Amino acid sequence: MLVRDVMTGGAEAIGPNDTLETAARSMKEHEVGALVVREGEQVLGMITERDIVVRGVAEGLDPARATVASTMTLQLVVCSDDEPIETAARHMEQAAARRALVLDGARNAVGMLSIDDVALRAPALAGEILESVRAPERSPYPAHGGPWSWWEHVPATPP
Repeated sequence: MLVRDVMTGGAEAIGPNDTLETAARSMKEHEVGALVVREGEQVLGMITERDIVVRGVAEGLDPARATVASTMTLQLVVCSDDEPIETAARHMEQAAARRALVLDGARNAVGMLSIDDVALRAPALAGEILESVRAPERSPYPAHGGPWSWWEHVPATPP
């Protein structure tokens, strides 16, 4: 089974200078939990519901003023639409990530692969990803300096 058979098609995007409020409204409108952050054609990162809540609202940022760049996740897990789902799941597990950006052969963003997508078609793989997401320090793939190290640095301005 390939990533394209499991992924959610489409990768909604937002700019780094848009507000968190705009991002949340876009997520609601498109019924998604993450947006690709781009400047022109360049992908800068991803912003998730969790980024908005944990890095933004919980830190006292005003969603109507704070920018996407102030809370977005810079590290992306990327996979190809034509790779086996098992390979993509391993990438997600290694990075302790709930989502991966899916690219086609021309390196265009064509969708998102979430742990939910994997769970619907390959429950055992989803369980392995979830174990790493919940406790990355126990992962056999120490991809980061410590648990959730990508949460430790929040850029003040877009990279």
